Amino acid sequence: MNVIALAGGVGGAKLVHGLAALLSPEHFSVIVNTGDDFEYCGLKISPDLDTVCYTLAGLANPETGWGRRDETWTVFEVVKGLGGPAWFQLGDKDLATHLARTEWLNRGLSLSEITQKLCHRWGVEHLVLPMTDSPVETIVHTKAQGSLGFQHYFVEQACQPMVRGFAFEGATQAAPAPGALEKIRAADLVILTPSNPWVSIDPILAVPGYRDALVEKVVIGVSPLVGGKALKGPAAKMFSELGIEPCASSVAEHYGALLSGFVFDHQDSDELEKIQRWRIIPLLTNIIMKDVQDRVRLAREVLTFGESVSDRSQ
Repeated sequence: MNVIALAGGVGGAKLVHGLAALLSPEHFSVIVNTGDDFEYCGLKISPDLDTVCYTLAGLANPETGWGRRDETWTVFEVVKGLGGPAWFQLGDKDLATHLARTEWLNRGLSLSEITQKLCHRWGVEHLVLPMTDSPVETIVHTKAQGSLGFQHYFVEQACQPMVRGFAFEGATQAAPAPGALEKIRAADLVILTPSNPWVSIDPILAVPGYRDALVEKVVIGVSPLVGGKALKGPAAKMFSELGIEPCASSVAEHYGALLSGFVFDHQDSDELEKIQRWRIIPLLTNIIMKDVQDRVRLAREVLTFGESVSDRSQ
């Protein structure tokens, strides 16, 4: 079975890690959100790409899920002491990634090419694609502070401003990364990982070509919310501030007709009937991934479920 996942952030990276443990590089690849990419201290930063790649490489910080394990902070502390920008923390090992990426971009390499170079160096065999090689910026429209770039909202403002909506600047002029649509067309199953629908999956879908490519595919979504709360990040807060109940069925409704099936937690079993009414095939299970064993377990359940949904749709 050929499988492709759409991902962004820590939750998505965890499930991608589990899927990669079960599927060969010939049968699994991932497209990653780059709407939260930005420039900091003159460096090109790709937070979601790095989180997915570090996780697949076994390099991610196990405590935070992002950044590098066994990190040091010498450069950051010196820059801070000099009065330089210090709202976004870059560890020394992480900094090396951004220095290399920026240098290669300045030489004319594409983000896709650079991502493959990095994955090769880190021993990541599965194909990891940025959603696009073009610049796309996720903008968070807030009630009190106007429009903020995603990292300024997420890190500098610690997700505190009340959200009014989102925009993806540059998305309509962007094109999918080379090979991305071909991978989707060849896939038997597409998985929308438990990433924030608003700022991790929607930026990918905003790039022309992706949504149309998914329409004819078997698409399984995995909820990032359990019991009305996000396992990581501000997804539940965003739903609430937009006047939408933060619950698993709201995530399913957000994706709507794209979904063939939807995976959500036992704690939200009271939403089963609602999801079934939308003709989305449900799977109730434990979606919390506390360790690598949980990642593999959930990945196996999602794949088995995807196969059954695919069989029913034929």
